[in-house]
Amino acid sequence: MVSAAKIRSIDFFRKTPRDLTEASLSGAGISIIAAVFMIFLFGMELNSYLTITTSTSIIVDKSSIEDSIRIDLNISFPFLSCEFASVDVSDVLGTNRLNITKTIRKYSINQHFESNGYEFDNPPVTYAVKHDEKVDETYGQGSVLLSSRNFDRITHEHPIVVVNFYAPWCHWSTKLKPAWEKTAKVMRQRYNPEHDGRIIVGSVDCTQDADLCRKHHVQGYPSIRIYRKGSDVKDKDGIHIHETYYGDRDTDSLVMKMDNLVSSIRGDSTMKSSSRIADNEKVRPTPPQQGCRIEGFVWVKKVAFLLLNIVIGNCCNSWTTLT
Repeated sequence: MVSAAKIRSIDFFRKTPRDLTEASLSGAGISIIAAVFMIFLFGMELNSYLTITTSTSIIVDKSSIEDSIRIDLNISFPFLSCEFASVDVSDVLGTNRLNITKTIRKYSINQHFESNGYEFDNPPVTYAVKHDEKVDETYGQGSVLLSSRNFDRITHEHPIVVVNFYAPWCHWSTKLKPAWEKTAKVMRQRYNPEHDGRIIVGSVDCTQDADLCRKHHVQGYPSIRIYRKGSDVKDKDGIHIHETYYGDRDTDSLVMKMDNLVSSIRGDSTMKSSSRIADNEKVRPTPPQQGCRIEGFVWVKKVAFLLLNIVIGNCCNSWTTLT
């Protein structure tokens, strides 16, 4: 048999006996420097590994400009009614597609993002809401300023209270404000709150009293609500159910609508029929407290700048634009 000594004789990496080694000061210095250098390299590599970097690159698209890409949508808004939401597409080439419905579907959902299984069917809009063409900058304050402190008291004291829930930053709220304040002054002159008080025209700034607006399920600005004394009905979730005015927002239309509301109190059928707004008066129940899920897709051109909007028609909201 081959002995272990013969096997060890072919070792190419023979060890130097410890008795033949000698520690030196220079060797110790080199060892310390090498150890510090290795620790430094390890720290640099670890820092490089843990550091997050963002790199930007530009790739030239050589395909034809006529080519289109498909954008799929599945977006849920737990506090936005499908009645208000629509999908628009705009780009730098001048394309402006509004309220896309052919490939877009909307479903009502609850606060837990659960759908009722039925597709939301939007009622057709047959006219554009009218505003005052000339704005009088000296209209002043005519409406009663409402807040959480006086809202319930005033709505229970007067037969009819018409309230404008608005936000100062909203374009449509700003556009309505002159006509609203002028209408409030007319109503104050005709039905003095101290002697008559059948109707009160009020305003609520939702940026100052967000809890009150949330309590009354205000989803868009401006929202014009009609509160009738003795009809404070609540749904199964405890939300107040009142009428919402969707008609024209010019001074004449608002005055006519409010006169019609007052006439309904005293039952004057002649005045009521003469003051009715035949086509433009839109008063419907307040949208239910439910959200909206938007599903589907849109085809868009390959352009440098594309804007995909989920908007609210003729009103503003904090979810107005999604880019």
